[in-house]
Amino acid sequence: MIKVNFKPATPSDRPLLVQLIQEYYEFDGHCFEPDIIHSLLTEILQQPACGSLWLIQIETLPIGYVFLSLSGYSLEYQGRDAFIDELYLRSDYRGQGIGRQTIEFLKQICVNLGIKALHLEVERHNVNAQTFYRRVGFVDGDRYLMTQRIESGP
Repeated sequence: MIKVNFKPATPSDRPLLVQLIQEYYEFDGHCFEPDIIHSLLTEILQQPACGSLWLIQIETLPIGYVFLSLSGYSLEYQGRDAFIDELYLRSDYRGQGIGRQTIEFLKQICVNLGIKALHLEVERHNVNAQTFYRRVGFVDGDRYLMTQRIESGP
């Protein structure tokens, strides 16, 4: 198994992160707006309460990233909960145990932070990712994630 490390993202990593995010969004079919992503990365990196962002690396070679959002609290799950907002590995590195190492890393972070539940969402068309997440212990709660965007005023 390939051993990876998780480097906390810093402001100097922004150009690389923008590139990785663009790759991920193209893969998953999301709209990519570089100026907005750059602005959001600046906010995330300046406000640790938003969550934590790591580069996934083999030695010093970046092969992906993961963002853990820490903004939740749940009565149902009896305390703080977190959300894997984005987890991306470049295609050449999938299926080699790196995703499993990433999930184990995040679970340990959650234990250290007293987080009681870890959530994620996966695109319906991405059957490979769904299979992987089930293998590492995630359960489909037989619910729909429903979202309403809140637009700020003029």
